[in-house]
Amino acid sequence: MDSDQRRKWKRVNNSGGKIALKLILSFRSLTLGITSFLFILFYFYGSDRSPFRPVLRASGFTRVFPNLLTDDYFRGGGKPLPLVIESRVLLPDHLLLVLSNRVQRGESFECVYYPQLGDAADVLDEMLVKLAISADDYQESKSIVRCELPPVNFSAAADLRRTGGEVVEGNWMRSADSVPDWGKVVYEAILDSNTVVVLAKGLNLKPHRDVNPAEFRCHFSLSHFNKQDSFIFTTEATAAAQEVVRCLLPRSIRNNNTELAEGIRVTVSRVATASPALPSVAKVYNPKSHGMREEGEAKYELCACTMLWNQAAVLKEWVMYHSWLGVERWFIYDNNSDDGLQDVADELNSLNHNVTRHVWPWVKAQEAGFSHCALRAKYECNWVGFFDVDEFFYLPRQHRGSQTQLPGQNSLRALVSNYTDSPTIAEVRTMCHSFGPSGLTAPPKQGVTVGYTCRVQAPERHKSFVRPDLLDVTLLNIVHHFKLREGYRTTNVAETTAVINHYKYQVWDTFKAKFFRRVSTYVTNWQDDQNKGSKDRAPGLGTEAVEPPDWRLRFCEVWDTGLKDFVLDTFADGATGLLPWERSSSSASSSAR
Repeated sequence: MDSDQRRKWKRVNNSGGKIALKLILSFRSLTLGITSFLFILFYFYGSDRSPFRPVLRASGFTRVFPNLLTDDYFRGGGKPLPLVIESRVLLPDHLLLVLSNRVQRGESFECVYYPQLGDAADVLDEMLVKLAISADDYQESKSIVRCELPPVNFSAAADLRRTGGEVVEGNWMRSADSVPDWGKVVYEAILDSNTVVVLAKGLNLKPHRDVNPAEFRCHFSLSHFNKQDSFIFTTEATAAAQEVVRCLLPRSIRNNNTELAEGIRVTVSRVATASPALPSVAKVYNPKSHGMREEGEAKYELCACTMLWNQAAVLKEWVMYHSWLGVERWFIYDNNSDDGLQDVADELNSLNHNVTRHVWPWVKAQEAGFSHCALRAKYECNWVGFFDVDEFFYLPRQHRGSQTQLPGQNSLRALVSNYTDSPTIAEVRTMCHSFGPSGLTAPPKQGVTVGYTCRVQAPERHKSFVRPDLLDVTLLNIVHHFKLREGYRTTNVAETTAVINHYKYQVWDTFKAKFFRRVSTYVTNWQDDQNKGSKDRAPGLGTEAVEPPDWRLRFCEVWDTGLKDFVLDTFADGATGLLPWERSSSSASSSAR
């Protein structure tokens, strides 16, 4: 590296870094030793026959020492002490750091990179610092920080410090191989009864079908699996499909309290190959302990789940409109947005909409994310719909003799709840109509439901509400629908009863984002020269985001103002004409007049 390049990087204080290394590594070693001992003690003496049953929720440091890893604990004299990095993942376009504790919103961080080779003194001299891309909450008690990819000849085992502060921990002794690559890693694990559902990249399973679970095993440990002294328990898989492997919990936990599994590390291996288990950054997450419903409290009848990226501008319209139709609970999976989505969620909650933003940092993992969401919804909802923020349910006027009946408030909930007590139906499907730019060249100010009024004539595909407690154990899904448990089936809603207005082909500045971000695992990115005839692409477009001259006139075969007319008649303010999503949180009301 030449002198000009070096001057562009900040250097970390040599002596202070060495002292911080020794103190923090000693603390980590001590706490890891204690938690490992307690976990082993629980495992061997936790059976029904043992007179000794320690009360322990084994979830690493945070359960054994609940105050040691909180941001408040680390504040001494007004100065925050180092945070704890529990995992790193090398994603395609950035390096992800997972922290064991929460950071304050708006805090600024710097990522610290180490040369791949050299002794301790050389490394401390050559550490390089760059401002982090962003930081965010993760799960209920953790945080993530996104760093730029490591420079050439620098390790991916980067560290972190608050801007201008001290380094979290020194990892110059770690090799770059200790940081898993996104193509082969276990990234999430979620508790479901006496099993754990593990989400992993690198299984290389065929899409849209399940496989023999006997091919896989799960392994559990308190420490990183690459440590020689890690204590590992192995269990059998009971189901497998796509990026999902479901395994039994260790026997002693099944025999006592399955919630004790929260926080334990887990990974997956293949039985028939000699290859080692996949690298893992996943710890078991218990959705039941973090839900919005208390034990024994009635479930919400109708919920919705979506995954989005930088669509905060349309979230208010989507939530407010469907809340009026009867959706009671919202699971918003945020796939690395940077457009203020949390602020919009906070505003919606101030208006009594029940919105939870769940940070989903994993790229090209929509199907697995929906499996994750289905398990979360299972404990809170009778029905959960999986549809996008550019898709709006529309219940047309019903003509009965000489009478015309408009859909009323909560009419979507009433439609779906008709099947709640059905002994066979576990999925309700609704067809989609795809709308085009409708002659517009700028995003409609009153929202998509009012602005886009011309569509393709034939319906395309469908979206579904499902019973999350009646899904197949594989959680196999194709985004639009899930595989159901044996003995249950789907029902299709007639287009005269309900349809979905899919505002798929919007004005070019909005639409072109699809070229750069496709969240589905099995949908080819539009820049890739593959599957050009797929329905997931826009007809007539190539692999580059170049606006066709006639874009504003495309996909316009039928003028359809049904939903526009309904929205203006039902939601517009009588005095100002404003719709609820056009007004600020101080003046908006989620109820229509």
